[in-house]
Amino acid sequence: MHLRGTVLPDGEPRDLWIHDGRISLTPVAGAETLVREGFLVPGLVDAHCHPGIGVGGPVSLERAAEQALTSRDAGTLLIRDCGDPVDTRPLQQRAELPRIIRAGRHLALPKRYIPGLGVELDDPALLPSAVAEQAAEGDGWVKLVGDWIDRGVGDLAPLWPDDVLAEAIAVAHEAGARVTAHVFGEDALPGLINAGIDCLEHGTGLSADLIDEVARRGTALVPTLINIENFPGIADKAGKYPAYAAHMRALHAGVAETVAAALDAGVPVYAGSDAGGMIEHGRLVDEIEALHRVGMSREQALAAASWSARSWLGHESLVDGASADLLVLDADPRADLSALRHPRHLVLRGAVPR
Repeated sequence: MHLRGTVLPDGEPRDLWIHDGRISLTPVAGAETLVREGFLVPGLVDAHCHPGIGVGGPVSLERAAEQALTSRDAGTLLIRDCGDPVDTRPLQQRAELPRIIRAGRHLALPKRYIPGLGVELDDPALLPSAVAEQAAEGDGWVKLVGDWIDRGVGDLAPLWPDDVLAEAIAVAHEAGARVTAHVFGEDALPGLINAGIDCLEHGTGLSADLIDEVARRGTALVPTLINIENFPGIADKAGKYPAYAAHMRALHAGVAETVAAALDAGVPVYAGSDAGGMIEHGRLVDEIEALHRVGMSREQALAAASWSARSWLGHESLVDGASADLLVLDADPRADLSALRHPRHLVLRGAVPR
């Protein structure tokens, strides 16, 4: 296959060839031309997605495949499966589905996360051994539940002692895995950050001092802004826990300022929809546009869901020898992000799936 267009991120008009599923900068004899003009964008990345979770909890493997197809048709060609009760390894063998980087199952405590989704440990001291198991099961990532409502307290509260977190994250790093954590509130953040967490999911409780420390450490943030939009509705249903409800509303009210401050401090921020459960699959472009609204330039927001995210996750973009995973657009998404909603072609593993 042959393509000619403006190649992002460098913005130069170039010819690309595809042979055996990979990009070639050298002409390939007999290649059929797919496009002669347009914008060639490295495949989009949903850095927080759950193929395998639906509104009611875990879904069948076939339903998980349908969810992945929905994401693919909206331009997502690489998914970081950020904790899943379903073993999605069979989906990784299906060439028509996005590439999936698995994080295994959420690690939580009894009654301290959504029922049925995570591995619930009877004792916080079991976390390091559980992390070792999930590191062996996943694709280089482990997912912790850092905080959740504690009904005895009536508000968000951390799940893990600081010393246990430090040991668990060290165990993951020794196994070559990175660790990320669900965290909404403020109290769990210092322990997670000081323990060497690699990424924060949501991070709505970040203060100015913690943002500076996150930036210094190079810890990533995936804010899932379109999921944070659900916080007022969650608060409305939490009448038995008024402190929790007020807290969730306050976190929602401050999220734009928090993420803008993280961007200003140089925190690496990536796009993740949190699809599964309350968020429908296929909404990554909504998250990209939300990142633009809180302070990213259009090009930065696109990079957070394309070439920068691919590099962070160990996947190349449109370079010689890379897997041919890309979007062909008629308009420049750096000028108008809505161009991402109407790809002329998707190319996945060197093939056009639709």
